[in-house]
Amino acid sequence: MDEDLLVVIKGGGDLATGVAHRLHRAGMRVIITELPQPTVIRRPVAFASAVFEGEISVEGVTARRVESVAQALACLDEGIIPVLVDPQAEVVRELQPDVVVDATIAKRNLGTHITDAPIVVALGPGFTAGVDCHAVVETARGHYLGRVITQGQATPNTGMPGAVLGYTEERVIRAPCAGIFHGERQIGDQVEAGQTVARVDGEPVVARISGVLRGLLADGLPVHAGMKVGDVDPRGVVDHCFTISDKARAVGGGVLEAILWLYRGQSQRPVTT
Repeated sequence: MDEDLLVVIKGGGDLATGVAHRLHRAGMRVIITELPQPTVIRRPVAFASAVFEGEISVEGVTARRVESVAQALACLDEGIIPVLVDPQAEVVRELQPDVVVDATIAKRNLGTHITDAPIVVALGPGFTAGVDCHAVVETARGHYLGRVITQGQATPNTGMPGAVLGYTEERVIRAPCAGIFHGERQIGDQVEAGQTVARVDGEPVVARISGVLRGLLADGLPVHAGMKVGDVDPRGVVDHCFTISDKARAVGGGVLEAILWLYRGQSQRPVTT
């Protein structure tokens, strides 16, 4: 197998970062596309943070914001994952990568096609393997997390976060109103139920349970009422805030398996049909 497969990952959130990290370490060349203002919550473990910070390292792998395809290719030569602000993933048409991974976790297909690359993999609900993509990787916590689906769909979205110590929706911090978000606490801080962790146009944003503040939206972003802007982990382990989650690792493993299985399932290098 050619380990230097070129992979474009659409999205740079925490799950996408688990995928990118695993593919990069497996020897594949990975490019991430992102929005101009990604609403990523788990910022220390999301390569999307490079959009704001310029560069970020997650568990020994570095991602850097770039402004052009030429800069992206130069980053690859340095062993760095380039993050390109490219909302429509135009780079796919320009570079014609071996693999496209839709890791936007939009829970619906926003424009990924099975003809985008020889191998197209999508994460979670909203895609049909064999129609929108060649494989779907299960993202729902539970027995089938990380499973590779080659016909059909992943588990439908329930709208309910996975349970941690019995807490589900309570773990999520939501904006009380529309406005501009400003954080008052830092990711990794211990917080108490009812404590203000941020404000939206002066209105307090409070934690609903006690634990460690695992994620918080970047300062200065516009939000709408009810939007997820943070996440409290009741287990209270600070290290979890700064390392790839078990879920992201499982999903990353599923994507790696899907790529290898699809690649090796061909008698020759795959071609787009």
